[in-house]
Amino acid sequence: MAIDDSAERDGGATGTVVRPRRKPSRYIVPVAVAGVAAATIGLVPALADTGDPELPKISAQELIEKIAASDEEQLSGTVKISTDLGIPSLGGILGSLGGGDAPSGAAPEDRLMELASGTHTLRVAADGPDKQKVSVLGEASEYTVIHHADDVWAYDSASDEVYHAQGAAPEGSSDEDSGKAEAGTPAELAEQALAAVGDTTSVTVDGTGRVAGRDTYQLVIKPKQAGSTIGSVRIAVDARNGVPLKFTLSPSGGGKAAVDAGFTKVDFSAPAASTFRFTPPKGAKVTEADEADVRPGTGRSGAPALPEEFKELGGEDGARVIGEGWTAIAEIRNTGGTGGAGGAGGAGGSGEAQQFLDALGDKVEGKFGSGTVFKTRLVNALITDRGTVYVGAVTQDALVKAADAAK
Repeated sequence: MAIDDSAERDGGATGTVVRPRRKPSRYIVPVAVAGVAAATIGLVPALADTGDPELPKISAQELIEKIAASDEEQLSGTVKISTDLGIPSLGGILGSLGGGDAPSGAAPEDRLMELASGTHTLRVAADGPDKQKVSVLGEASEYTVIHHADDVWAYDSASDEVYHAQGAAPEGSSDEDSGKAEAGTPAELAEQALAAVGDTTSVTVDGTGRVAGRDTYQLVIKPKQAGSTIGSVRIAVDARNGVPLKFTLSPSGGGKAAVDAGFTKVDFSAPAASTFRFTPPKGAKVTEADEADVRPGTGRSGAPALPEEFKELGGEDGARVIGEGWTAIAEIRNTGGTGGAGGAGGAGGSGEAQQFLDALGDKVEGKFGSGTVFKTRLVNALITDRGTVYVGAVTQDALVKAADAAK
């Protein structure tokens, strides 16, 4: 990870290459585009105190090492989350990718997807690697996921439905995980952002601040490459224990933050043991995890499977990555040979379907031929009229150049 060569220990950065120790997070919220998970959750600004505290100077390298060395395994608190990607709510859209009925209306892989859009308030708690709890608070309801030893329980108070999986660790967990990172929290998002950092990145310390009543250092990550839709990632790090308390991702096009997650309240003492106990309410519908919904070899509940046409589109030999770092682009070739944007012209043969897709995007032309670009504030995709897909957190021009070079 390349760090700017300003001051050595003055709150700026050093010229040292840092390889932070990566810790896997216990919960990963499933998202539609791999590698952009950290870019799909945003937060209404946390309750930060006015005035920046005076703290000992720290370099970017030292701050990253402080995050990596943090061993906090116990916490509870409230996190506020909102997302502004410039697209409609993803809850129903992404949940439908399974191509059929969900195993339960309370299944975590479906319900936690809703965090990818809109505004949400979460209550989180953790006590080591075997006890975590996340509650998504609604206006008159609550959706809760509890991991306790070998059991995962999920309960939706609105529908009075319960989902239960035994012997299944939550998505993204491992035996080495400290268990401190919860779904959608700044720590989980920061881990993903730091894991993606390399020589194409500038990392600096930009002053101090206060989040949820605690003093923080401000770590700023920016791409050095032109063509990325990501402007910067700012992580507020607890000055005492190194836990990320706030995460903000800003688009290169400016405007409102697309990703901004932060604690409004946090307590690092051990939560009460009763926090992680769950008994299905009397009369609630209980659905046990189906063996068919568990990924082979992992023992974990899997995310909804993509429809067959998506599988055929990529194929084992149909996908590759063009470029690296912040401007990496995934190229997915249409191995099935269907034409039209996304195969619309060949997989249903409907000209109306093609016209509908064209209306949602912008027509572009290049050496590759012609196609349609579909845009969000962070992730853009070019689907050529031959059915090849180019997708990444890059600008339209970058997609067209990639398609031209690969024609």
